[in-house]
Amino acid sequence: MGKKRFWKLQYSVTIFVIIGVLLMIAPVSIESSRQAYFISKWKEAYSRMEYVIQVIRAHISDDMIKNYNMAKTSEEKEQIVLMLLKPYLRLEPAKLPRQYHVSYMNKNRVTSGDDWFFKEYYYSDTGMIVGIKDLNRQSKDEPVFIMMFDVNGMLPPNTWGMDVYGIVVYDSRVTAIGSEKPMDKLPQDCSKQGRGLYCSYYYLIGGEFED
Repeated sequence: MGKKRFWKLQYSVTIFVIIGVLLMIAPVSIESSRQAYFISKWKEAYSRMEYVIQVIRAHISDDMIKNYNMAKTSEEKEQIVLMLLKPYLRLEPAKLPRQYHVSYMNKNRVTSGDDWFFKEYYYSDTGMIVGIKDLNRQSKDEPVFIMMFDVNGMLPPNTWGMDVYGIVVYDSRVTAIGSEKPMDKLPQDCSKQGRGLYCSYYYLIGGEFED
């Protein structure tokens, strides 16, 4: 009888240990799966934008280019870019609640004075939140505009490098943010100590999150 009770006790302890280990592993596993999903959505969005920009370049008229160059403000130029993109992404103005804020990976909030702050947001046909910003470039070698994609929509975390990514659009190419940075800078920025901006490119080339 004593041996039977001892066996039951051992069995119970083993079960509790297994349950404890599973509870410890589960949050990590769930978070990894969620991040993998965000990265997959970002790769799809990036591939689509490469195609969209290529099509727009092939069909843009001289009058449209002239109107863009003659626009006096960044806001006017952004509206022209929006008009070009709208048929392909089905962009519609997003009425977002005050609670919606975009943050960097290091937990700092993106503020109105930042280069990566977007005044207006739009919903895409896939439920993403999209930002467009003209850069008022001074030469043809500089980028024309940047775009932000919150692949998770209004749902959290709304954080660069987690569910928020971006592209830089030049006259002749589209690049992910971070593509022109030294390789050693990518994992530094794509970490809890960084802003998460360069994750946009880092994940496209197979990089992994640095804790």
